[in-house]
Amino acid sequence: MKKKKKIAILGSTGSIGKQTIDIIRKDKKNFEILLLTANNNHYSLSKQIKEFNVKNVIISNKKGYLNLKKKFKKVNVYNDLSRVDKIIKPKLDYVMSSISGFSGLSPTIKIIKKTKVIAIANKESIICGWKLIRSQLNKYKTKFIPVDSEHHSIWSIIDGIDKKKIDKIILTASGGPFFRKNNFKFKKTLKQAINHPTWRMGKKISVDSSTLMNKVFEIIEAKKIFNLELNRFKILIHPKSYVHAIVKLKNGLIKIIAHDTNMKIPIFNSIYFKSNKYIKTRKIDLKLLNNLDFSEVPVKNFPLIKILKKIPKNETLYETLLVTINDELVNLFLSRKISYDSIHLNLNKLINSKNFSKLKFKKLQNLAQIEKLNRFARLKTKALSVISESK
Repeated sequence: MKKKKKIAILGSTGSIGKQTIDIIRKDKKNFEILLLTANNNHYSLSKQIKEFNVKNVIISNKKGYLNLKKKFKKVNVYNDLSRVDKIIKPKLDYVMSSISGFSGLSPTIKIIKKTKVIAIANKESIICGWKLIRSQLNKYKTKFIPVDSEHHSIWSIIDGIDKKKIDKIILTASGGPFFRKNNFKFKKTLKQAINHPTWRMGKKISVDSSTLMNKVFEIIEAKKIFNLELNRFKILIHPKSYVHAIVKLKNGLIKIIAHDTNMKIPIFNSIYFKSNKYIKTRKIDLKLLNNLDFSEVPVKNFPLIKILKKIPKNETLYETLLVTINDELVNLFLSRKISYDSIHLNLNKLINSKNFSKLKFKKLQNLAQIEKLNRFARLKTKALSVISESK
């Protein structure tokens, strides 16, 4: 009898976690879920526990923890995400790390030693803590698979290719809801900013897509994951969101990966990357192929793109600063405390300030550094933004 693959899903009630569950659901006979984690959503977590007979769960919310503890007497219910590496005894075959935000970094680092393969869908983990993650991956010989559609596409293209043969890697951007606007100086509303034209995403990532900050982060991620210089990467606007990565090789060949705007495709391939499993997708759309539509990024309309010129060559705390400040500014915009244009204005003001610009030279040493800077930068960002907006 074929042995079931033992897996864990960190952030099982979020978008990526739920889509991972959907894929596992269609192949239950080959998988055993040993651990699920969630932040607040104990209703969804409860359903997942029942459906997959999960024996170990972690939920951060105290009320949710007490609810599940009372409801499932034969399930090990925990309230402490920091114990993620202590809960699982056998070596896992696969972990999906999809906890959003900074809270996903520590458990991602800790669980690496417990699994053969880890798929990471958490931007903050890679941008801020890649040095720490890479160290753990090497130490425990754990295979890493990126899940973000662009990075998964690049990973799929260049796997087995000598990096010296790579000339240019192009990541595509939809351009968000404002790309087609002729006059970019109009007042942009929250409703407009979160209305993404091609992807169904959460509010935070939709705003990042509208400013193109998500592509700034994706370039930083790609630089770290694939260990390549920043000048080997480029962004092209591609409103159709069908092509996810283009790799130009020095031998003249250009390799392209295209697929539907469906995150289940990279998730599925991270789970079954060595198997002959098939996912049902739409037929090739010839109309779409005949009208792919690429263009250069209009920097005037997307000023945050210029930040890429400030990224240091070595891994420093500067990337953590960028993520933290942007995260806080977008949260302030979503709660209607600052305007849309204040996002890029305040971001530039803060990263160029005396306190923060010196972080370009501050090397990353440990997780505590990241956590301390995250707290400090959030307070500074909130204070400056509230003062600026009240003037």
